[in-house]
Amino acid sequence: MPIATPEVYNEMLDRAKAGKFAYPAINVTSSQTLHAALRGFAEAESDGIIQISTGGAEFLGGQHNKDMVTGAVALAEFAHVVAAKYDITVALHTDHCPKDKLDGYVRPLLAISAERVANGRNPLFQSHMWDGSAETLSDNLGIAQELLAQAAAAKIILEVEITPTGGEEDGVSHEINDELYTTVNDAVRTAEALGLGEKGRYLLAASFGNVHGVYKPGNVVLKPELLRELQDAIGKQYGKTDPFDFVFHGGSGSTAEEIATALENGVVKMNLDTDTQYAFTRPVADHMFRNYDGVLKVDGEVGKKNTYDPRTWGKLAEASMAARVLEAAQQLRSAGNRLK
Repeated sequence: MPIATPEVYNEMLDRAKAGKFAYPAINVTSSQTLHAALRGFAEAESDGIIQISTGGAEFLGGQHNKDMVTGAVALAEFAHVVAAKYDITVALHTDHCPKDKLDGYVRPLLAISAERVANGRNPLFQSHMWDGSAETLSDNLGIAQELLAQAAAAKIILEVEITPTGGEEDGVSHEINDELYTTVNDAVRTAEALGLGEKGRYLLAASFGNVHGVYKPGNVVLKPELLRELQDAIGKQYGKTDPFDFVFHGGSGSTAEEIATALENGVVKMNLDTDTQYAFTRPVADHMFRNYDGVLKVDGEVGKKNTYDPRTWGKLAEASMAARVLEAAQQLRSAGNRLK
């Protein structure tokens, strides 16, 4: 069962929270990056999460039509087939979807899974993300309520981002400033609107200074200890220990200490995209520079087919990205924790 059923996905998240570890959530944009993620998980003996952003889905849909739903469905179906060869369990997730793309991405995918479930099958994706961070919190939570009900009916977990993450992710951008920190009041309003599991399970992307993309030390001030404040405040109000399942966005470049603190405070999923993109591209650039006269037909020569064959440099890219996924699993303590 390489692709998690709804029941197994819930078990995965429960195990992570109880064990103080998190699953690397790896963005993929092709069958090759999918295999790199699966390989990294397998080599780490870690379960994990494969995710597709709106931009990734559009790319997967092909540049002729750029259809996000087609791209996401195609890769999900492909994953259901090829993941069977890997001795780990993964969940499929769609990443950041803002309001203007809901009708062209998450809502149609929810409908596809609802039909599958009605026919006695499992949903195509195990979770979807609603990114309402660009909206007012009131509007954000109003849409989240609607999507949570639809997701729960299709046996799907919803991820919500209630306050901004800095930087840029597929066209959604926020400044790096003091607004990148979720308050206790934000958490209170979230619990009031979405409940704490009784209306459907959700993952919460709270902000503690997170920034998407690449940044140098000192440019970003992460405060993962803020997550403890949110857990304790809502837990006290509702009489529930650690009520939130947190997601760590903008994790690239984080220190080991910051990651460890986040894990202790309830993070069960950490997104990786920037670092894995670089890991995939770096050996390709190296290959091209080292084999310039082979990959190009320079000065009327014919080049060398075995150097410009995409399989040659593609294997290097897959191995490098897989190694970065393995490293992430080790950092997040999921390595060696696969379901038996």
